[in-house]
Amino acid sequence: MNRPLRLVGRATSPSGVSTQSSIDRLMAFVKDRRSQPLTEDFEKFERDLHAQIMAVERDIVAEELAKADVDRGSVQIEGTLYRRVLRSTQTYQTAAGPVHVERTLYKDRTDPEMPSMCVVDARTGIVAGRWTPLAAKQATWMVSQMTPQLAEEAFERLGNMAPSKSSLDRLPKELSARWECDREAFEETLRESLQIPEGTATVAVSLDGVLAPMKDADPVGTRRRAAAEGKLTKGPAGYREVGCATLSFCDVDGELLGAIRMARMPEAHKATLKKSLLAELMVVLKRQPGLRVAKVADGAKDNWTYLHEQVPEGPEVVDFYHAAEHLNGALGVAYGDGTLQARRRFNDLRHVLRRETSGVDKVIAALAHLRRKHPRAKRIATELEYFRNNRHRMHYAELAEQGIPIGSGVVEAACKTLVAQRLKCSGMRWGEDGGQAILTVRGWTQSDRFDEAWALLAATYRMQVITLDNLVDITRSRSQRASG
Repeated sequence: MNRPLRLVGRATSPSGVSTQSSIDRLMAFVKDRRSQPLTEDFEKFERDLHAQIMAVERDIVAEELAKADVDRGSVQIEGTLYRRVLRSTQTYQTAAGPVHVERTLYKDRTDPEMPSMCVVDARTGIVAGRWTPLAAKQATWMVSQMTPQLAEEAFERLGNMAPSKSSLDRLPKELSARWECDREAFEETLRESLQIPEGTATVAVSLDGVLAPMKDADPVGTRRRAAAEGKLTKGPAGYREVGCATLSFCDVDGELLGAIRMARMPEAHKATLKKSLLAELMVVLKRQPGLRVAKVADGAKDNWTYLHEQVPEGPEVVDFYHAAEHLNGALGVAYGDGTLQARRRFNDLRHVLRRETSGVDKVIAALAHLRRKHPRAKRIATELEYFRNNRHRMHYAELAEQGIPIGSGVVEAACKTLVAQRLKCSGMRWGEDGGQAILTVRGWTQSDRFDEAWALLAATYRMQVITLDNLVDITRSRSQRASG
């Protein structure tokens, strides 16, 4: 029969002060302030008070961590037997700052390659070996919004924990590696809690991409290989396309009610991103089969192949603003870029394209006329072909009348806010793993899913611990067992 747990861990704050001592110091500080007139430096008073309260919080958290320790000969963690090997002190990063906790380490002696296990970590869900759950959650959110250097400064100014820039840089990568190992299962669970906004009539599916600077890129070699194959490379050297996707919930008038946003680091044909996007859509349609599906994107061929062939039936819409840019480009060649005549003609045809029934046919006719008038202008021919190929996706007046969104602004904004604002700061270069670590968390935050996703991930750090007594170590000799 198992005896009651014997909690043996000892905890102290970095200063070694006991919890009662830190509480006494806080109360003495409060008593002293009550007997003093209003301070002239109120900011200093606030800082000092906050520091006193944080000291108490650290000591209480440290004591609670110590309660999770178990000093036994053997324990069972997630069904595997571990035997005690040593005791050591670990510094944990809590939401109030670092604390030191003495704990017992255990090891699976049948597998010498496996690292030691700590009961404190297993029972409390310590993240990455040193972060308490709340501290890890706060740090992860912070570093997804800003660089580790800025996050380090932000924490310092807040006066709570003070993690280093390097630890803030490592944390999201460790978390992302764990998420990616079981990503499909995590995402499936996330979808179960999906809330479709009330009043949704249309769900718009969009794909796009944005170039991001990559580590270990070989722009010279890439361009050389492309030239040898007779291909033309595009974009700045050392950059690759990060894929973005959105699922937008719109009301009967086409107004945005909410959206799910996601992004993946560069990969062939955005394969993972497309699979995740389609899975999200199918869950939405399963819950509300009556929703109308709209497919909205720019003119990229690969995006439309996916949207047309794999996404359930619904109206297809080339983003109106992209179409207008193509129109403006053709008119600039014909009338002179930026000239008064070009601007006037653009405003007229843009209005026709947007407001008139079958306005795209009139635009095509106008561009065909310019093509005949300027037979050597390749840009006009190219833009005419663009409108002809996408004619069936450009009936903007009719689509808007039906409440179908005609712009891909949601996914365009995702390219900017989800990717560019974080991954394209000055001097940045990204590896696949590091970039995805940031994009995954930013996708959660911009889809109002951060808390749900974090709960799934944090749960993987908590493990079941069972204490075992009266076990005989068969690895010891008979004489050792008799004497011990």
